[in-house]
Amino acid sequence: MEIILSLAIALLGGLLMSRLAKLLKLPAVTAYLVTGILVGPYVLGRLGVPGLGFVGDSVEQFGIIADVALGFIAFAIGNEFRVAQLKKIGKQATIIGILQAVTATVLVDGALIGLHFAFPETLSIEAAIVLGAIASATAPAATLMVVKQYKAKGPVTETLLPVVALDDAVGLVIFAVSFGIAEAIGAGQVDVVSIVVNPLLEIVLSLALGAIMGILFSLTEKIFHSRSKRLGVSVGFVFLTIAISMLKFEIGPVHIGFSSLLACMMLGTIYCNICDFSENLMERVDRWAAPLFAVFFVISGAELKLDVFTNYIFIVIGVVYILARSVGKYTGSYASAKLMKCDKNIVNYLGITLLPQAGVALGMANQVAGMTAYGDIVLNITLFAVLIYELIGPLLTKISLQKAGEIDPEGRTSARHDRHRNKKHKPHHGRHPEHETVANSNE
Repeated sequence: MEIILSLAIALLGGLLMSRLAKLLKLPAVTAYLVTGILVGPYVLGRLGVPGLGFVGDSVEQFGIIADVALGFIAFAIGNEFRVAQLKKIGKQATIIGILQAVTATVLVDGALIGLHFAFPETLSIEAAIVLGAIASATAPAATLMVVKQYKAKGPVTETLLPVVALDDAVGLVIFAVSFGIAEAIGAGQVDVVSIVVNPLLEIVLSLALGAIMGILFSLTEKIFHSRSKRLGVSVGFVFLTIAISMLKFEIGPVHIGFSSLLACMMLGTIYCNICDFSENLMERVDRWAAPLFAVFFVISGAELKLDVFTNYIFIVIGVVYILARSVGKYTGSYASAKLMKCDKNIVNYLGITLLPQAGVALGMANQVAGMTAYGDIVLNITLFAVLIYELIGPLLTKISLQKAGEIDPEGRTSARHDRHRNKKHKPHHGRHPEHETVANSNE
């Protein structure tokens, strides 16, 4: 009962808080994180009433939700890599997507490793390396929200969309390699097998697992014809892929493991490219997973250990992380866009639109938090950065697109108002009302 009550409060509280965030023109993920803090052990949980909030360390028992949510986030990212869309991405977007992510990782690694020598007992080299990998990820939801809300169109927007889709895929690979290196350093096994073979083997095996599961997924899906059963199969295969990804083996010095992020991403990629009705089904999976994501973010907020920020060292680390990542994202995209001879507006403004950070970064941090001794500092610095980035990221994206001249001053600010206006002034041309409902269901 207490667990179910806690989940209910987390979900409903997050959704209600998102309405307040909308009035303040803040993204919903910020509302969920703030809700987590409020129902967490430092506020509502301090009352000590079981089920009313997350009391003490009770939030740790919800770790399975983070694993599942992370799998669905990666699965959704895989949907962005349809062959038809990949042909449109072009060389420019691909180069920018890779170089800006790598640049952010290198700058954050350098800055935080420098801090390690100043505060060796607080920030380990392993934590610095992992935080550098997490810095590569950008939140596609926050960025796309601004693009769709204001109907942005132009060279910057056309480049931004594929770059954001590619960004998290690159980030997942960087994270797999960096986490493997960090674990090797922590275990004192700094050798070729630990630093090179194990991480690369994990990437290859994870992609292979995802590809196999994607093929089986597509074959199984064809057996069913109703949308509800196909949705059930989709959810079941994501669960199955996550479960298999948790398996680990040791063969001599070689560690055989999987990344659920990469496996689920490949699952989505294979499925959307070989199944002709995948696009509609992917949208249904996204809707099904929406409450799961809300609970995931609330729990992430509840896991924030506020007492660590009473120590100025943690604040310094968080600020350095944010500054180094911001500089890395901007300079990486600026230099790569310049190298590829992109439009002037792309060179000047694209990097600013890549600052938002949320779901995938939090998923990476949660994965580390449950497996390592340095996981707490990684999770808390990431949560601190996400709160800051989600507050200012969407606003900076909007300003950048305005500066680039790609947002109409009369751009849409209310989807409901826009739909009402269309219904008032445009005939249905014989469309059945149900069709209209389906077409606007995402609004």
